[in-house]
Amino acid sequence: MYLRRHRRTVDDISHEYWTLVESRRTASGPRQHTVATLGKLPGLDENVCAGWESVDDLLEGRTPARQLDFAGKNIPPAPPLWHQVDVRGVRVERVREFGEVFLALSVWRRLGLHKFLEELIPSGREDVPWERIACLLTVARFCAQPSELGVAERWYQRTALEDLLGVSWEKINDDRLYRGLDQLLQHKEQLAQHLLQRYESLFGVGFEFLLYDVTSTFFEGQMTGNPQAARGYSRDNRPDCKQVCIGLVVSPEGLPLAYEVFAGNRADVTTVEDIIWMMEEKYGKAKRIWVMDRGMVSKENIEFLRQRQAQYIVGTPKAQLRQFEAALLEEKDWKQVRQEVEVKLLPHPDGKGHEQFILCRSQARREKEKAMLARQEERLWEKLLQIHQGLQKTPAPADQTERRVGKWQGRYPAADKLFQVEVVLNEQKQACGLNVACVMDRSQWARQAHGAYLLRTNCAEQDPGKVWEWYLQLQQAEAAFRCAKSDLGLRPVFHRKTERVQAHILVCFLSLALWRTLEMWMKGKGLGTCARQLVREIAMIKSLDIILPVKAGESVNELRLRTVARPERMVAELLQRLGLHLPEQNRIVQNAVQNVVQKTGG
Repeated sequence: MYLRRHRRTVDDISHEYWTLVESRRTASGPRQHTVATLGKLPGLDENVCAGWESVDDLLEGRTPARQLDFAGKNIPPAPPLWHQVDVRGVRVERVREFGEVFLALSVWRRLGLHKFLEELIPSGREDVPWERIACLLTVARFCAQPSELGVAERWYQRTALEDLLGVSWEKINDDRLYRGLDQLLQHKEQLAQHLLQRYESLFGVGFEFLLYDVTSTFFEGQMTGNPQAARGYSRDNRPDCKQVCIGLVVSPEGLPLAYEVFAGNRADVTTVEDIIWMMEEKYGKAKRIWVMDRGMVSKENIEFLRQRQAQYIVGTPKAQLRQFEAALLEEKDWKQVRQEVEVKLLPHPDGKGHEQFILCRSQARREKEKAMLARQEERLWEKLLQIHQGLQKTPAPADQTERRVGKWQGRYPAADKLFQVEVVLNEQKQACGLNVACVMDRSQWARQAHGAYLLRTNCAEQDPGKVWEWYLQLQQAEAAFRCAKSDLGLRPVFHRKTERVQAHILVCFLSLALWRTLEMWMKGKGLGTCARQLVREIAMIKSLDIILPVKAGESVNELRLRTVARPERMVAELLQRLGLHLPEQNRIVQNAVQNVVQKTGG
């Protein structure tokens, strides 16, 4: 679900409002359904009367406390400060990005990472506390900054972090950020433990279900000094680059719990035991339900899970579906769990009582797979026909022809299973054509199996709909990977050293925790579960300095006021729903005030 902005004009008056929209899959394609229209909450126009000195309270969602005198009475607000201003000379300077970094810092504070890191990494002789550097690194990644060098040279100075963190931009350089990465990496396990506790206290999240999946991220460069960097199956379509694989464990809500970095050529199926050992060492041995896709399934992994007394729900290879052909074609005992999705509970074909299977079929998936196979068949047939016609005109060596045929068979593997191709040789033992035959039983089965897939589990649950829903939560892990790559800039990796690569992935893990926490926060406030639109809208808020030429006696001096631009009404409504308040009172920059006071004789 996501936010959509609307604008209507009635009687020459423009009205704007938000709606909460849900994207649904239908037989005719994706469709958007309006869930709710978000109206304005009361109190939108109330003045919080908070200034820059109350930023810590505002970031943590606290209303700044009123100041009291010795008698316990409220101290009245400061009286107005009047100056005579030359309006022709008023100008704006030092425009900074405020909204996005303010939002990221708010989530950082709500996760309690500032206090946790202050205690975890005690202050030493460094000019900038390591907690601030860790915060800066995570916020920069939340804002999709690609490199620490770019943060130090350009981005930090463009933002209001100097005011929000209290760290001058002159003290931010790439060496300090790299040392911050080294410091942060030492506390990876403690950070994961802290996040788990915060998830539980903030959202009441349970950890009976653990979703596990693997992705990869690639490098720019040769990476000769990193033993984990290797070429393997690239999920980023960059087989030319070396990569590392990342195994991520998330909750059913998509909150990241733990991760591990593997060599780039490591097969997914070989990572399962390492992850389960890691989770048991951290959180103890418990009967959790592990949910994994079919890339993690092997006989050894299933046996390992049983030995650990763990329950599992896993996808199965497509070939295993053939064992249940009769049940797939039989039109009884199907249960509809969603529009055009049906499931059926089946016992183990060998009669083993410790496992059962869930047979699933989807009409939308059937149409999609049917169209994909038809497209592959058509393209492979065209290529084979081109090769055949060319050989009839000009015969070629048999081995060369076999390589040409194999190239296109590898390009369209699904269609290749349906064809039997034979190279025809002439008297000179050269290829002069192709014999192509359709394997009828394979073709018939492929069409029967369109849209069907099989789940395997040792859970005792007898409702196939529930097991299917549990498995469907695996999409949260896939969504977490998409978020890390698309919204947070996980790829590519520019670091060369192994430890720096590990630290880079840790920062991405923390920023993913911020992003998913924000989405849980939004969900609790009725703002949907997609943070992109919210972040994009709040990022429009800027901070700036207003320079006022003021008359001070016989001379004219400049008064510098640091302020946050008031957001437009629709963005203010989003902030109000989140319970976020911006600094509303201007801050007089100290050096400018001193100049005015000195020259006016104050």
